[in-house]
Amino acid sequence: MKKSLLALAALGAFAGVAHAQSSVTLYGIVDVGINMNTNSGGSHKYDMSSGVLQGSRFGLRGTEDLGGGLKALFVLENGFDVTNGSLGQKGLMFGRQAYVGLGSQFGTVTLGRQYDSVVDYVGPFEAGDQWGGYIAAHPGDIDNFNNAYRTNNTVKYTSANYGGLTFGGTYSFGGQAGNFTGNQIWSLGAGYNNGPLALGVGYLNARTPAASGGLFNNGGTIAAPAAAVTSTVYSGFTSANTYQVIGAGGAYTFGAATVGLTYSNIQFGNLGKTFASPFAGQKATFNNAEINFKYQLTPALLVGAAYDYTRGDDIEGSSRAQYHQGALGVDYFLSKRTDVYVIGVYQHALGDTVTTTGRVVEATANINGLTGSTTNNQFAARVGIRHKF
Repeated sequence: MKKSLLALAALGAFAGVAHAQSSVTLYGIVDVGINMNTNSGGSHKYDMSSGVLQGSRFGLRGTEDLGGGLKALFVLENGFDVTNGSLGQKGLMFGRQAYVGLGSQFGTVTLGRQYDSVVDYVGPFEAGDQWGGYIAAHPGDIDNFNNAYRTNNTVKYTSANYGGLTFGGTYSFGGQAGNFTGNQIWSLGAGYNNGPLALGVGYLNARTPAASGGLFNNGGTIAAPAAAVTSTVYSGFTSANTYQVIGAGGAYTFGAATVGLTYSNIQFGNLGKTFASPFAGQKATFNNAEINFKYQLTPALLVGAAYDYTRGDDIEGSSRAQYHQGALGVDYFLSKRTDVYVIGVYQHALGDTVTTTGRVVEATANINGLTGSTTNNQFAARVGIRHKF
């Protein structure tokens, strides 16, 4: 009799778990390939790397039905380098995403390490977020459309979908003792996706972005923060007290073809406010525009092309930096979860830029994520394979 009662109690407990409709999903991407760079610090380079088309990752995603239309949710997502097994995001265990929150019919509120609104609402229209990988992102990912920088200590709201319209925002506490606005980050965005037309807008504002724990420098541990920006495109302007991005994008699909556009205005305000700079108090502004095209030749074969133009402010005594960039990509799906791809990116630089020491120098090409060229030209190509699980 006692055994029967115990068995009934156990079944009741399992029934309660089933009724709660909890679920946890393991997912991931493994992306690896061979690269060729015509000028990597002055020489040709061939190597193998991980996570170009999409970052290699594994993650856990879970939800629990709390009743009354309310649910709890979480995501823990790790990035890794498949070529050597090391952790990504400068050694963080869950450096891609780590958050928990609540969702309802009115939207979701989450807390943790997350993506900003520019990434969520405008980034998907950039070729680098589709078929081009991070090497096809805008030079140095200067506008963060390709999600080079994530936000820590972040409260995020994402609305429900209202007939194709969504909106949201983030606020990241700076985490500096005695300085409420130091390292503070906030963003707002909205998107519309209904039928063949999709649109998105976003705004991002980050204080002291290159300080330890700031937007450009929050990928490592507290004891050993990641290095700040290395891209020669804008590393000389990261002494700014404020980094601001205004972005917009759109795409229209007709049949098997899609045409997309993006625009961003990037400002580095009050240079030298926190760090030594001969340009103290000045502002540096960049504008970026991209047009891209993709065509689904067959259900298994996708081709894409993009052109991107970046232009910076005039620098006293020199001409402004300009970057022309073209990209081509071919992606062939062996199955729903496995594809092979080829990407080629060419960049040409003109004008002058500023080094981290404030010296005006001739601009050189620097494709995103790669060691910069010693000349104003750089070409990179990649052949890779991606598997999703």
